[in-house]
Amino acid sequence: MADDLFKALADPTRRTILDELTEKSGQTLFEICSRLSVKHQLGMSRQAVSQHLAILEAAGLVESRREGRYKFHDLNTAPLRQITERWPVPDTSGPEESSP
Repeated sequence: MADDLFKALADPTRRTILDELTEKSGQTLFEICSRLSVKHQLGMSRQAVSQHLAILEAAGLVESRREGRYKFHDLNTAPLRQITERWPVPDTSGPEESSP
């Protein structure tokens, strides 16, 4: 799973999609394409964005849900938390020693 996560995060376009889902979760493919085009000047086909979303879903970073004929995409940060828990940063804020 970590391999899929790092592969998904390696691409700048996918990181931009995650940024957009952070700003507004629950977007349709049309909304994501529009935001990428207007805000980031990324002229991508719907199919290309859909493929990026599929990679993000495979990594667990995006979850999709259907409501009627619409498919909404939501950010899922749980895989990122798993990575930070895998390599915890040691606590170096222990009591300071005073020198004589």
